[in-house]
Amino acid sequence: MSSPEQPPTSSTLAGRLLLATPALTDENFARSVVLVLNHDEDGALGVVVNRPLDVDVESVLPGWQPFATAPGKLFQGGPVALDSALGLVAVPGDEPDPVGVRRVFGSVGLGSVGLVDLDTPPEAVVAQLSGLRIFAGYAGWSAAQLEAEIAEGAWFVVPAEARDPFSDTPRELWGQVLRRQGGDLALVASFPQDVSMN
Repeated sequence: MSSPEQPPTSSTLAGRLLLATPALTDENFARSVVLVLNHDEDGALGVVVNRPLDVDVESVLPGWQPFATAPGKLFQGGPVALDSALGLVAVPGDEPDPVGVRRVFGSVGLGSVGLVDLDTPPEAVVAQLSGLRIFAGYAGWSAAQLEAEIAEGAWFVVPAEARDPFSDTPRELWGQVLRRQGGDLALVASFPQDVSMN
């Protein structure tokens, strides 16, 4: 099987997607799609973008519910700090950083993804956003841990598209992202959940 794009340096992972390979059976990450938000010599941090919970944003952050991208649910961002909330936003191409938003990757003119300070009044920021997702928890790796997992075959590393973190069909995102890669990776999308059934 041909291998997906592999990062030449740690700095290249921010803004990329990690797709769990069929070999990764840990229930926290099986068939997950992780958007990497930060990656450096100290480790990595990201959010699982394809795990909506059956919980409305309103139950934890009522002021943000009207602005949450459909389906308007809280997402499980990963197994770390499940009692904390993280807001991921899409900033359209020509907008400067809105109040309360820290751009994570992308650029003015091309659109970007950022983190929003959830203590900011929603009305002060939402007019300048084109997407909003709220995550409970996040995924984190210590120094060199993610690189080791990639080398062991736990993750495919692929480019992210701006719509991925805000997909209206998040539960189908794993297969959708694999299929758009073409070649052998597209075939992985048809693997059964239990590879012993293949």
